[in-house]
Amino acid sequence: MTALAPTDGLGPWRQFLCRACGLIYDEGEGDPDSGLAPGTRFEDIAEDWACPICGVTKSDFEPYQRRASVAPAPVPLVRQRRPGVVIVGAGVAGWSVAAAIRAEDAEVPITLVTACSGDVYHKPELSVALGRGMSPDTLRRESGATAAARLGLHLMPDTVAVGLSPDRHRLRTTRGTLAYTQLVLAHGARAALPACLDPTLCWRVNDLAAWSALHAELRRAPRTVAVIGAGMVGCELAEDLTRAGHGVTLIGAGTLPLPELLPGKAGLRLLAGLERLGVRYRADTLVTGLSRRPDGHVTLALSDGGVLDAATVVAATGLATPSRLVRGAGLAFERGIVVDRPTLRTSRPDIFALGDCISIDGQPCRYIEPVARQAEAIAHAIVGRAHPGYAHAAPVIRLKTRSAPVELHGIPVPGAPWHVIEDTERRLAMEQRHDGGITAWLAA
Repeated sequence: MTALAPTDGLGPWRQFLCRACGLIYDEGEGDPDSGLAPGTRFEDIAEDWACPICGVTKSDFEPYQRRASVAPAPVPLVRQRRPGVVIVGAGVAGWSVAAAIRAEDAEVPITLVTACSGDVYHKPELSVALGRGMSPDTLRRESGATAAARLGLHLMPDTVAVGLSPDRHRLRTTRGTLAYTQLVLAHGARAALPACLDPTLCWRVNDLAAWSALHAELRRAPRTVAVIGAGMVGCELAEDLTRAGHGVTLIGAGTLPLPELLPGKAGLRLLAGLERLGVRYRADTLVTGLSRRPDGHVTLALSDGGVLDAATVVAATGLATPSRLVRGAGLAFERGIVVDRPTLRTSRPDIFALGDCISIDGQPCRYIEPVARQAEAIAHAIVGRAHPGYAHAAPVIRLKTRSAPVELHGIPVPGAPWHVIEDTERRLAMEQRHDGGITAWLAA
């Protein structure tokens, strides 16, 4: 979309970043789907306007300044022989760091290695797309080839990184060995599947390719769907599938959804919202096995001795950072690639990491919002320019369940006490105090 030139005398269009999902509101482009015409200034937006992706309101947006890209040098038809920056991963993190580097340097060679096609999309949309009638084409914002040409980089799609030699500055891939001056690991995390779940009998929705295949199965007619796991992704998918017309059973290990994040009172409200929509919740239950029936449906064996039949099974059983590549290279790893907070450097000075694959102070950092700031810090370090460094802070976590929206300001610490405060006019507020305090609330 090409934004109109400002004519209101208030200066150039500004951008604002959603602290929950990373969406950027551009004043020049507006948000036509929400009734905001191109050219709508941020201060003119109603306070109850909601982010079109995750639903947080205006107060959870912050000013964002995206640097204009320097015109990239043309990419030669043959592979660039001079070592440059190699990026592993073409998700939000990979493309963000590529754009940030190119904004600072038009000539440094950049090679982006990805196991997929490299197409650009906004990952938080995957858990709301079915209910909104979206297709793979509408989710795909730009093809990998087009994005590579725009940024002047060499894209290696359908290529897997299989070995890393930090001392020799070499990355071994399924399409040959690449030399690098700096390496950026942005390969994300993959769906974690318990051994009892046959991967051929259940879907894991963690990228556009997997979502597209699930979309193809579900678009023919309404189906019975079992969603295993009542965490954030499981709850979001259960609601989205129900809104798309499917009959959904959500299976949770706890009495209520999100037991590790929400106190009981909030969990009850979330469950009530999902059930009003039509989601059936199977509580205090684990799935111990899957088997295919003659009619093609899947039987789920449950830990309480019962069984459940479904036409489609979706597993939302968490994420795990692949470790073979980095452990084999001797990089520090603790639930993710260990990085230095301000610089995002790994335990090797010429290797950086960002996004879902990293851990900070032993905690995975699997949120979209910090990625743009992480990419900017890495880009400045790579080109040798001064930068204050990445300032890590707990992001706003927004559960995209419109039936009962949930916001978490900060990340709850398991085992810490919750104190529940009623506010019948606006929201149920929940406050947890430890080391300065964490606040979360469930919107009324």
